[in-house]
Amino acid sequence: MEVPAISSGMEIPTHMKACMYYEYGSFTDVLKFDEAKTTSVPQVKDDQVLIKVVAAALNPIDAKRMTGFFKPTDSPLPTAYQGLERCGPLHGKSVLVLGGAGGVGSLVIQLAKHVFGASRVAATSSSGKLEFLKSLGVDLAIDYTKESLEDLPEKFDVVFDGIGQSDKAVRAMKEGGNVVGIIVEVTPPAYRMIVTSDGSVLEKLNPFLESGKVKPIVDSKGPFPFSQVTEAFAHLKTGKATGKVVIYPIP
Repeated sequence: MEVPAISSGMEIPTHMKACMYYEYGSFTDVLKFDEAKTTSVPQVKDDQVLIKVVAAALNPIDAKRMTGFFKPTDSPLPTAYQGLERCGPLHGKSVLVLGGAGGVGSLVIQLAKHVFGASRVAATSSSGKLEFLKSLGVDLAIDYTKESLEDLPEKFDVVFDGIGQSDKAVRAMKEGGNVVGIIVEVTPPAYRMIVTSDGSVLEKLNPFLESGKVKPIVDSKGPFPFSQVTEAFAHLKTGKATGKVVIYPIP
C-alpha cells in the first residue's frame, strides 16, 4: 500500500483518534474506540521528530499484553530477524518454523532462506496452507493436523516457535541445536527473545525488501479500518490468518 508523504510545511494537528485500553483484560472487554473521542498528539522536543503512523500490524502477543501477561516488565518483544541472528550463522544448517503461515512465521521462513542462508527450511501449518508455505520457499511443508512434531523423522538445528509450543519444539531439535520462542514461557533449553526495537535491523533488511527477495505477507481479510480494531483482533485470535493482520488507514 502507498504511504502518503508528509511535507515539512504540513500543520501538525493537536489531537488524534485513538483506540485504547485503560485496564487489563480481554480485547473484547477493554479495547475501546470512540468515533467522537480524541487524544492529544505528543509534544515534540527540539531533538525529536513526530511520525504519523498510517498503517499497523497486529500480533498475537498484543492481545496477551492487553490481558496483563507482561505486567511485571511489559517489555517489547522482538522482530523475527533478531531471533534468528541470535542462533548464529545458519549456512549449512536446517530450520523448522512452527506456525509458518503467520505474520512472524512467514517472515522467518524468508529470512532463514534468503538472508541467513539456511540449507533446509521446514515449516508447519494447517492442511489448507501447505501450498502457501511452498510458495515462500520451504523445502518441507508439515501439516500439523496430521503429523506430530515428536514423531518427525528428522531433527533440526534451529526451531523457531511462533505459536507457544516450546515443549514440543525442543523434541524436534537436534542435539546441540537452538529453540527460539517469542510468545510464552519456554521449556529449556529453549529461550525466549525479549529485546528492544533496533533500527539497524531494518537497515540490514532493506536490500532484501527492496529487491523483493523478502516480501511482507498481508492477510487477505484485511486491511481492517481503524474503527474495526476489535474485529481485527477477533480474526487474529481464530488462528486462521495468513501473514499479518493489518489496520489501515489510521486517521
